[in-house]
Amino acid sequence: MSDSGLSRFLGGSPAQVLLRLVFLSFVVGIILSALNLNPIDLVHMAVNFVERLWDMGFHAIGRLGNYLVVGAIVVIPIWLVMRLLAMGKSR
Repeated sequence: MSDSGLSRFLGGSPAQVLLRLVFLSFVVGIILSALNLNPIDLVHMAVNFVERLWDMGFHAIGRLGNYLVVGAIVVIPIWLVMRLLAMGKSR
């Protein structure tokens, strides 16, 4: 893989990407430490969430549908108003 191909794949030069990843890792480490979270705790939380969804079965699908409807009651009118305002600006 050529250097330009590698840079295109990484989204920048390898040194810049490495520096960015080190910085972001440091920031995320600080945040996780402040929240008293361990990466393995996050994995356990995700696994427990999926297990609870599985255990609830079709009831979970109904609850997700309720969340969708409740969210749509808020999101769709806001989206509609924003689209109408955008149409007014484009004229």
